[in-house]
Amino acid sequence: MKRLFLLISLLVLSKFSAQTWATEDQYIQKFAQYAVEEMEKYKIPASITLAQGLLETGGGQSRLAQEGKNHFGIKCKEDWTGKTMKHTDDAPNECFRVYEDPRQSYEDHSIFLSTRKYYTGLFNLDMKDYKAWAYGLKKAGYATNPRYASILIGKIERYKLYEFDNTSSKEVLYAVLKMYPDLKDDGAFMARLEPSKFVKKDKDPVTVNVPYKQTSFAQQQKRVERIKTKAEILNSILIKSHPNDGLKYIIIPEDTNVQFIANKFKVSESKLTKWNELQSDVLKKDEIVFLESKNSDGNTATYKALSGEDMHDIAQKFGIKLHKLYAKNRMDEGQQPSAGQLIYLIDKKPRN
Repeated sequence: MKRLFLLISLLVLSKFSAQTWATEDQYIQKFAQYAVEEMEKYKIPASITLAQGLLETGGGQSRLAQEGKNHFGIKCKEDWTGKTMKHTDDAPNECFRVYEDPRQSYEDHSIFLSTRKYYTGLFNLDMKDYKAWAYGLKKAGYATNPRYASILIGKIERYKLYEFDNTSSKEVLYAVLKMYPDLKDDGAFMARLEPSKFVKKDKDPVTVNVPYKQTSFAQQQKRVERIKTKAEILNSILIKSHPNDGLKYIIIPEDTNVQFIANKFKVSESKLTKWNELQSDVLKKDEIVFLESKNSDGNTATYKALSGEDMHDIAQKFGIKLHKLYAKNRMDEGQQPSAGQLIYLIDKKPRN
């Protein structure tokens, strides 16, 4: 009987850990604890952290949150050495951080704010003044949306997230239960609140022998991959809509050439070469190729060049004509940016 109780308890817990969050309320129920824990360590209002998480993930539904456990849209930056993923945000194929679990993402968000000079002024604000923090984040450049601060404030007030600014990590789940009293009937949540009532340890550890060869799945996958041909992969290319006025573009999934892309999308090779300022007919994996002429301006004011990134890379990333990009930045054609250099994408760089 004791073993049966343990098994049922573990099933309840495993169900909770695998649960997805389909609504903003469920997101709050799941991650309020992380926000409060971070508030205690880094002095960032839990209401702000949670509202940012809600907004950046679309209530936990975004691709970055689901696949990369990235809840705050933090890009790779030059100091990131962990796993990464490509995702279209301000530009296609941008590099974003990937975490082992959401808790790591919450921690990294706190570190990100507390160690960058742009956000230093935030920590002089009253920790319970969520409105000042929201406007401070927008002023410091955390997001480009002009309504970012008001959106955060709206979420905080709609869901009463300011309540979490007045609690502790030991009491936060009780605060969640007060907000959502129906959770008292949710065994998974109650197991988090009072785990000692749900899990009892057996005297002797249970050993389960799994008759499964660890490499078998990997071997099966290799066989599946071998069946796929390069042509099949290339034929699966989909046209995407660029954030810069919806320009049509594709991302090359495997090394190929201009002729193949021209034939597939019924565009002349000369136009593809001209529109993308190509110096060769060879197209490399992950390269961005536009299927129409790019714009004279980018879709964001400025951008900091990454290490190893050249002007052509930036022109493709933001859908801007290369010669226009050079002109805006008062650079000679062929000249390349240094890591961290501020690149102007709309207005012309001010004279020194």
